Amino acid sequence: MSSREPSRDGFGDGPARRAGRSVGRALRRPFTGAARRVRRATHAHGAGESGLGKLIELHAVNSAGDMLITVALASTVFFSVPTHEARGRVALYLAVTMAPFALLAPVIGPLLDRVPHGRRAAMAGAMLARALLAVSMSGAVATGGLELYPAALGVLVASKAYGVVRSAVVPRLLPPRISLVRANSRVTLAGLLATGVAAPAAAGLHLIGPSWPLYGAFAVFATGTFLSFSLPHKVDSDKGEARARLASHEAVAKDAAGGKPAKPGLRTVGPSVLHGLQANVCLRALSGFLTFFLAFLLREHPLGGLGPAASLGLVAVAAGAGNALGTAVGAWLKARGPEQIIAAVLGLALCTTVLAAVFYAAAAPVVVTAAAACAGLCQALGKLSLDAMIQRDVPEVVRTSAFARSETALQMSWVVGGAIGISLPLVGALGMSVAAALVALGVVLAVRGLLSAAGRGGGPTPRVA
Repeated sequence: MSSREPSRDGFGDGPARRAGRSVGRALRRPFTGAARRVRRATHAHGAGESGLGKLIELHAVNSAGDMLITVALASTVFFSVPTHEARGRVALYLAVTMAPFALLAPVIGPLLDRVPHGRRAAMAGAMLARALLAVSMSGAVATGGLELYPAALGVLVASKAYGVVRSAVVPRLLPPRISLVRANSRVTLAGLLATGVAAPAAAGLHLIGPSWPLYGAFAVFATGTFLSFSLPHKVDSDKGEARARLASHEAVAKDAAGGKPAKPGLRTVGPSVLHGLQANVCLRALSGFLTFFLAFLLREHPLGGLGPAASLGLVAVAAGAGNALGTAVGAWLKARGPEQIIAAVLGLALCTTVLAAVFYAAAAPVVVTAAAACAGLCQALGKLSLDAMIQRDVPEVVRTSAFARSETALQMSWVVGGAIGISLPLVGALGMSVAAALVALGVVLAVRGLLSAAGRGGGPTPRVA
């Protein structure tokens, strides 16, 4: 059939068909163009060749799925019932889901160390488990029955297991031109952007029905299951790796005196990593505390003339913006002087929370928003700096294991902070005082040691991009 002859459907290649194709291309162009720009950003500076770009995209999928589940549970556990009942439900949520993970966290890292050849399978398993659990929760999310909580436990454990494996995988996918700090900042920023996109999508799905965000989560995590196996095969390689242990100098010396081979441990590489971890534990506890305390406080006492939902939204946006800013600043600094950075963010967090406690009665909207933004900023910068010190000070043979253990410690501290937050009376000045006390504990434990380590040089200079 020639190009001038009509087609079998009778319309030929006339103006109507050409116009239809033009409209189709016009409608597809924004999406395909955005996809190409995202792919260029995630695969830049060698990340595409090393496989880091695929991990960045996988983490974005993970963050989007977690946000969909968070919105579905928040609508049931928090917003759909009176404050006193919501507080009891959240306490139950912490007890049934968070507390068991705090007990399991110390064994997740060692367990993953025993299966170094199955990292891709472990990430895919964490995705698949959450996909199936999202479907299982869809029937109970409307009523908030007790059967919801065991499934929420499984979602949380799978999510944290993914986080531990992801932290262990990043060092294996580093391109030559990107430092570990910049790589982690890229992964984190991708997760934040995906969360920002998924939050309004989840809210829109919730308008259709309380189960629809969970159906969306199923689709997202099912996609993540397949994407996990697209990571390079070197993710599953354990060549040159060994397990890390928390051993003191004395224990290592005793082993050496007894003729046993000295095993590298986190305490054998200098004080920077341990003091950095202590500081980050307190900053993560601050984040967990503010998350739960402000959620209930602002529900009862909204900011200014705003309603409870708008007040919570403002604080959430401030925290997310602070986290994104901290991630961007961390990538820009490229871990120059990580000890000084962590000491500085502890000082900033302490000043902000003290001012929030003092001026809460006079300027609650300002100080609460500032405290949330500061917590996000300091947590992001502190975590990136801790990653830099682990890269610099921990021997390569145990570096992957060290990342897994630091991640579990930080997750446990978030649980503790959240438990403190839901147990306090809803008094703003009191809450900000407790927040300041959490940061002050980090200052007491870590700042002197960090600055002393920085004065001694802290160790070999980390590789930077």
